[in-house]
Amino acid sequence: MKKNSKYTYVEGKQLTDHGSGTRVYEIEGARLPSVTTILGATKDQEFLKKWKAKVGEAEAERIKNVSSSRGTLVHKFMEHHILGTGYDDLTQLGQQAKAMAAKIIDVGLTPVEEYFGSEVMLKYSGLFAGSCDLVCKHDGIETVVDFKQSNRPKRDEWVTDYKLQCAMYALAHDDQHKSNIEQCVIMMVTPDLYYQEWKLKGDELRHCKHEALKRIDIFYEMKRDEKENAKVEMKEEDFNGRK
Repeated sequence: MKKNSKYTYVEGKQLTDHGSGTRVYEIEGARLPSVTTILGATKDQEFLKKWKAKVGEAEAERIKNVSSSRGTLVHKFMEHHILGTGYDDLTQLGQQAKAMAAKIIDVGLTPVEEYFGSEVMLKYSGLFAGSCDLVCKHDGIETVVDFKQSNRPKRDEWVTDYKLQCAMYALAHDDQHKSNIEQCVIMMVTPDLYYQEWKLKGDELRHCKHEALKRIDIFYEMKRDEKENAKVEMKEEDFNGRK
């Protein structure tokens, strides 16, 4: 895959906020909440609660950990393929992830002629930051790509937050690099190598950007409420202490 150096991406740090346990990015002197932190804090948790109640806390945690480790490996194989560097993992999970990555490469990356950056850090001034899997030309269109792995195939209504995640990367790229990202593509594969893909462009991409901005507003409203509550609690503590 050919590299196009049109955009210059900056390095940053991914950190964990010890106070809240959430992920933040330190980039160009700013510390900003991550895309996934914002979406995680503002999503409807009802489905997750029901699933945990059904399978049990311990099993839910096991499934989450295996899925997370496998996802990390899939991303690692994808990054090394794009960059043209060698990588392998001979563990059972590693070989499973390798086959899953190969499926994305064979099917998903076929329309990709060249890429601008892989695992690039992006920020939207003063609001959020994140690490984008791939920025490339997909069928001749400047595109943000997000690689996903799933334990089973997903219905369209189950991937709303994935669409908003991609839309946020597009917003950040345009804000930071004065670009015009016209398309987002989500490439997903399951352990049994079932491939799914979602493309966002035109009206759908604009709609996802608007919905993402609403979630960002909600996130910062929640943060303001937390600060106000903390101030009130501190004042009550001071008052009680003077009695």
